[in-house]
Amino acid sequence: MNKMIDFPNLGIHLENVEKSVSVFGFEIAYYGMIIGLGILAGICIAMYMAKRTNQDPEIYIDLGIYGVFFGVIGARIYYVLFSWDMYKDDLLSVFNIRQGGLAIYGGVIAAVITVIVFARIKKLSARKLMDTACYGLVLGQAIGRWGNFFNREAFGDYTDGLFAMRLPLDAVRSADVTEKMREHMEMIDGKCFVQVHPTFLYESLWCVFVLILLLLYRKRQMFRGEIFLVYLAGYGFGRFWIEGLRTDQLLLPGIGWPVSRVLAGLLFVVSVTMIIRTRNTIYRRRTMHKKRKHETVVTDED
Repeated sequence: MNKMIDFPNLGIHLENVEKSVSVFGFEIAYYGMIIGLGILAGICIAMYMAKRTNQDPEIYIDLGIYGVFFGVIGARIYYVLFSWDMYKDDLLSVFNIRQGGLAIYGGVIAAVITVIVFARIKKLSARKLMDTACYGLVLGQAIGRWGNFFNREAFGDYTDGLFAMRLPLDAVRSADVTEKMREHMEMIDGKCFVQVHPTFLYESLWCVFVLILLLLYRKRQMFRGEIFLVYLAGYGFGRFWIEGLRTDQLLLPGIGWPVSRVLAGLLFVVSVTMIIRTRNTIYRRRTMHKKRKHETVVTDED
């Protein structure tokens, strides 16, 4: 397999990008190492934010362990359910995640359920835990997306834009290669290359933007759970656009709509609606409270 990865319009040429590294005779996938790095970074920032909000940082080590364990299971189940044709004839391959096959929304759903159960057992506020954990979640996503780079996956259709990425045809799954990509295929030194949108890069950069947004929004937070809703809305907004570019979409059976795009759109609308309605309710209550307090002061003066 040709191991080159190029970004021709940026002048970046990577001659030999391996998928794994050998350590004492064992092959360790870069995908797994990057996911691990994302998890570690995510737990660290969650602990940092917990300390800044007068919470016990140690709680987020335990929550991180449970969240990651059940999150990976959820991400895999989500992916397999909507890619069943790939696994129905080889059920053991369901357990092989070395080549990717994790869907972030499945992980988020499982993580949310984990937080709710964890909070109930520990008698803590689930919404406060989600507010703090989402910083780690979005940072972990930003880092973890680079695992797709090494796996040559999660890319979009043909483009000749600034960030266009050129990949050897034999390095990608044939199912992810579109007719448009084949029409613009290039021959270099007798080998076929396709040029695509690096949607993993778009999503990684978008997650960094969402993290910055969460950090800036924190000072304007009015209720518990609001930061998590901002994460869902912010990530959903970007994912809706990015998912439309990808060629490896998971589709809703019978309908053919991209399931993650539908979910991203719904989460954006629902989250923004909840934020606006809750903030308006809180604002009205505060206004009424101030009005009553003012009327009381005037009555006392009379």
